Amino acid sequence: MNDAPWTGDACSLVDAFRSGDRNPVEELDATLAAIEASELNCFSFLDPERARAGAENADVSKPFGGVPFGVKELDKVQGWPDTEGSLLFKDRIATRTSGVVQSATERGGAVPVGLTTSSEFGGLNVSVTKLNGVAHNPWQHGRTVGGSSGGSAAAVSGGLLSLAGGGDGGGSIRIPAGYTGLLGFKGTYGRIARYPDAYFRPGTVVLGNLSRSVRDTARYYDVCAGLDARDPSSLPSAGTWEADLGSHDLAGRTVAVIPSVGGVELEAGVEQRILDQADQLIAATGMVRVEASLELPNLSAQWAMGNLSTLIGELEDAWPSRQDELTSEIVFGLRLAETFYNLRVAGEAEERRLLAYAAMAELFDKADFVICATNPGPAFAAHQTTSNPNDSFLDALAESKAARAGSRGLMAGLRVGSGVFPKLPNAVLDFVIERIPDVVTMGGLTIPANLYGNPSVSIPAGTIGGLPVGMQVMSKHHSDALLFDVALTAEREMPWPLVAPNVSREPVR
Repeated sequence: MNDAPWTGDACSLVDAFRSGDRNPVEELDATLAAIEASELNCFSFLDPERARAGAENADVSKPFGGVPFGVKELDKVQGWPDTEGSLLFKDRIATRTSGVVQSATERGGAVPVGLTTSSEFGGLNVSVTKLNGVAHNPWQHGRTVGGSSGGSAAAVSGGLLSLAGGGDGGGSIRIPAGYTGLLGFKGTYGRIARYPDAYFRPGTVVLGNLSRSVRDTARYYDVCAGLDARDPSSLPSAGTWEADLGSHDLAGRTVAVIPSVGGVELEAGVEQRILDQADQLIAATGMVRVEASLELPNLSAQWAMGNLSTLIGELEDAWPSRQDELTSEIVFGLRLAETFYNLRVAGEAEERRLLAYAAMAELFDKADFVICATNPGPAFAAHQTTSNPNDSFLDALAESKAARAGSRGLMAGLRVGSGVFPKLPNAVLDFVIERIPDVVTMGGLTIPANLYGNPSVSIPAGTIGGLPVGMQVMSKHHSDALLFDVALTAEREMPWPLVAPNVSREPVR
């Protein structure tokens, strides 16, 4: 009997199942016991009965046969809660299963145990909701795990299970991976089909997973990537991601090292850590460093407004009548969208998106890869909604009824003004971002790859103050296989702990 869950990667767990060294049912029992005893608060729902049936009938010949699997709360599993991390939908039940979950479980053989926590509607890069409370970082309780795939990252890094799903629309895989010392891979836009939620807006969401090793994610792509007629943006896949690992010659490939992109200010020690890790990676691969810069237009606010405006349709009559059940950040965002989102803002967002495309294209004309930080710093306090260590505007808004009332009055006045002066919203949004940049600091380093649609990976890059730091590597569209090999080289030459140190200190192999 195994008393604790597997602390290796998912691929090695499958090997142990096939050799008879581990048993899927015993592994599931250990996983469920560990989740029950955990203080990470990273699961919102468990289905032991279904999971046990899956473990008992596991086909270990499949890629992830018998491996306990955490499903991100924003995905759908028929018969399970379909809350989207919101108190508003706490009683809603999914009537169908997401395509990616079907692939992971049916084709891959993974055993779903429950739903991992996310931010409400995936709207923030933290895991703090009214429905589920606060998820904690396995490296240090009381620190954020990031988001929106935060529960998945906490579960995998915390040694509860070795595989969990994720999604990345603005950094929601890479950000929590960076905060928890995991690999977080965002493929080229369309790499994994998004059925049944293949919305056009925001045109940035890529599905994936949180993993402990490069081969785990490559195998996940073998199982889940590929065309699906229900998602017209989906891309073909040869299904040889794992087999192709290590087969690409990186020597002579060009790489630009730009620790901070998008004007994000890095915290103390982060830039030097990224530079040091980049030097080691470049030496190990034989890549050639080139000088390049990246100047991007500030489009975070305009882009976010358009995304939030679509949420109002889903909320229907619940907005604004039941706004007290929403997190203050979502309420604030919806009010901003109602106040400011007009044709001029939409047009300005698209103009700035085109400028961002041009800037990214120019950068990748000069370099095959770009290395930067994943997050501005290591994990901050778990209850905060931004990484700003000083007083946060959103935190103050959440805690003060007077501030919320004042903001409603201000929004009402600005809404009237916007009707008279259509250019006012863009001017006000730019002013807001300039004065309270912490509103968009989270995700500022990761969003550019989402907007452009190119693949990007967060690779563990050591620690600062005992907390993980992520090194982000971006590459050109459809260069996912090359990016896997960059990550593989880092894994071999600069191995990282598979799980948080209080679980195990065994390095990846």
